[in-house]
Amino acid sequence: MTNQRKGRDFIARHGETVFNLARRMQGDHPHTPLTRAGFAQADAMGAALREILGPKPRLTMWSSSAGRALQTLAIIAEHLELDWHQAHQDDRLVEIGMGEWSGRYYADLMTEAPGFLNLEHGLYNRAPPGGEWYDGIAVRVSSWLADTDDDPGDRLVIMHGMSSRILRGVMTRLPVSPLFDAPVAPDLPQGSVVRIEGGVETVVHTGSGRHSAPA
Repeated sequence: MTNQRKGRDFIARHGETVFNLARRMQGDHPHTPLTRAGFAQADAMGAALREILGPKPRLTMWSSSAGRALQTLAIIAEHLELDWHQAHQDDRLVEIGMGEWSGRYYADLMTEAPGFLNLEHGLYNRAPPGGEWYDGIAVRVSSWLADTDDDPGDRLVIMHGMSSRILRGVMTRLPVSPLFDAPVAPDLPQGSVVRIEGGVETVVHTGSGRHSAPA
């Protein structure tokens, strides 16, 4: 898949949620509200993006359909003086599907399924039962990219820790990792924003949240 985008893409990871704080498996769970730290991270992202883009920028807004991403976007859009209601949502931007592990506490799974978590990379060593693997994420985010190549100018995309790493890997043409069967970009804390332009990624804001695992 070759990305034909002409504008800049700002890819942001949503702020901390109650599931993150409790160290529960969140994945594609649709609605998990932000914590106070999550709101602060979204505020910081909005302020950083306003410094870069100015008020009322010409910007196409996209979000995962998960509530935490939409909540994060609401705060950022307010900073940018943009109408949140004009944002597009897409299920292909959601987080990795957790299957039978959805909602489980990481501590319990570490006892029941030791070794499932790859701490070095902040990813999983195997797919959750009935869940998704990283090559599946690569397929769906590549499909979204192909369908949105014609977006005009700059755009902002709010999504998740693991799925954003795969999207960024696809967009920057990283090699497929033999461990995870997909291109995986470097881990970044919650509340981070990168700019991708011409296949080159630059971190424009580093958030204060935790890294990818727990997702």
